[in-house]
Amino acid sequence: MDTTFFVERLEHVRDVFVFCCFTGLAYADAKKLTHDDFVVGIDGELWINTKRTKTKTKSNIPVLPTAMMILEKYENSPLLVNGKVLPVLTNQKMNAYLKEIADLSGIKKKLTTHLARHTFATTVTLSNGVSIESVSKMLGHKSVRTTQHYAKILNRKVSEDMQILRRKFEEREKRQEKAKVQK
Repeated sequence: MDTTFFVERLEHVRDVFVFCCFTGLAYADAKKLTHDDFVVGIDGELWINTKRTKTKTKSNIPVLPTAMMILEKYENSPLLVNGKVLPVLTNQKMNAYLKEIADLSGIKKKLTTHLARHTFATTVTLSNGVSIESVSKMLGHKSVRTTQHYAKILNRKVSEDMQILRRKFEEREKRQEKAKVQK
């Protein structure tokens, strides 16, 4: 995200990738995104309100600050046509340029447009305590079971949750010991 590119096409591809990391949009959904897909949500903030290309299910996603900065960056860009909000290339070109971006950024992981959606599900939302039900809704999944695929990866989250549970048990045990001593 912080790598400076001196080639505009790489900057544009990076921005679209990061936008998808912070919205969970699939490549096809980011490509078709227009100004008409944005609404003011119940919280007074900007939301993406679209129908997924793949499943035709509704997807409502609050726009996080990083995604908002990218939208603002391209607000008056001559690269945009037909009301589109991002300069999205073909999926094949995006993935080829993402490989180049990874090399220039020292990233060993294989970057693909789908990895951005995966990153949103795991790193951005689930690992930060967003419920799996909310993530499922934002991703436009028809079933939470589909979203559980992403949740399996989060052993760290499981560990953190279990640490909280362990502390609760320890506190309860201490209270019980203290009550025994006071009797």
